[in-house]
Formats: sequence, C-alpha cells, structure tokens
Amino acid sequence: MHGPFNRMDRRRPMNEINVVPFIDVMLVLLVIFMITAPMLTQGVDVDLPQTVSEPIEDTEDRDPIIVSVDREGQYFVSLGGDETQVSLDELSERVIVLMERHPDTRVLVRGDRNVSYGQVVTLMGTLQTAGVANVGLISEPPPGES
Repeated sequence: MHGPFNRMDRRRPMNEINVVPFIDVMLVLLVIFMITAPMLTQGVDVDLPQTVSEPIEDTEDRDPIIVSVDREGQYFVSLGGDETQVSLDELSERVIVLMERHPDTRVLVRGDRNVSYGQVVTLMGTLQTAGVANVGLISEPPPGES
C-alpha cells in the first residue's frame, strides 16, 4: 500500500551533523588570529625584575590601572590597553579621576629593573596621595619558571 501514511516509505532523520562548514570557519578564524596577534603586543619596553611569587587572583571583571616607569624614567598610564605617557602631576590627576569612577579598581606598577628605587618610591607615594590604598607590583618569573 502506497499512500501518504505508509510507514515503510518514510525517511529516517539524519543523526549526523555536517561539521565541514564549522571547520572552515575555525580555520579562517585561526588564520586571522595568527596574523593579528603579533600586532596586539605593543606598549612601553620595560625590563621587569624577575622573582618567584604567587600570581594575583583576578576576581574583578574590570581591567586594572597599570602605571609604568621605563628605563628613562618616563611615566605611562594604561587602562584596558590604552597607554599614554604622562608627567607625575598628570599621573596623579588621571588616577584620581579613574579611582573616583571605579574605587575598587586595582592599581599595578611596572617598574623597569634599571630605574632607581627612589623613582619607584616617588611613584608609589604619588599614587598613595591620589587615593590608592593598595598598589601591586608586576614582575616576571625567572627564566625556566612559569
């Protein structure tokens, strides 16, 4: 019997997913990220001191404020990848504004290993007068440790 309700003529649903289009999209994305990733690493050239320490737990969704001092003693402020060179007075003003907007934002200091200790202490004093209670220091692990 051949009719619209015949059970023998029905096709079974296909239980496989065609993944070829997904693989094509993944390969295109891989190529795009491989090309753009080297372009994303930019910033101030700072030779960080190397030490063994525990990483800071990232409990916040907000990017930290990163204050850098390069080997020439120039100051830079970075928030979310946007890095600008500032004087010590401008640094204080910017940090005050940023901390008023988001008081729970972390502040981290990147100091070049060749910068004098006095400059880093001056920077940390400036941050303290700007209302930053806790300042974290960024360092690199020694070679061979990760």
